[in-house]
Amino acid sequence: MKPTIQHEYPDEFSYCYGCGRLNDHGLHVQSSWQEDQAVAVYLPQPHHIAVPGFVYGGLIASIMDCHAMATAAAATIQAEGEGLDRATLRFVTGSLHVDYLKPTPLGPPLIAKAIVKEQKGRKMVITLSLTVNEVETARGEIVAVRIPETMMRN
Repeated sequence: MKPTIQHEYPDEFSYCYGCGRLNDHGLHVQSSWQEDQAVAVYLPQPHHIAVPGFVYGGLIASIMDCHAMATAAAATIQAEGEGLDRATLRFVTGSLHVDYLKPTPLGPPLIAKAIVKEQKGRKMVITLSLTVNEVETARGEIVAVRIPETMMRN
């Protein structure tokens, strides 16, 4: 089994609250590349509550955000023909737009699917859909920007 996209990130970029494998208190969102899209499955915990029985919207936005950055990284590596054998390129969020279509029930796994809609230079537009029990509860569009040098350690 291939490691997830986030497990390919170099250690210095693995502390993100949403997806960092080295953040003990994080969400640990994990994405995998499947054909022409990225897929993440996340099981919310009881403390991820908004109102009884439903998921907090901020969690949904966080999952979609980290999943979109992983999608951009994987799509870039795929376009370069290198697969996911090495540390993937890192992206940061340029903009985040989430439409909450209906309340998301707390309990079942959340499934996020993302594709690259457009690429322009260092920016990529990612569209996402979040479903629960095959019902779409949220949809998003996120601009991912290749990490600027000012955010890299020398």
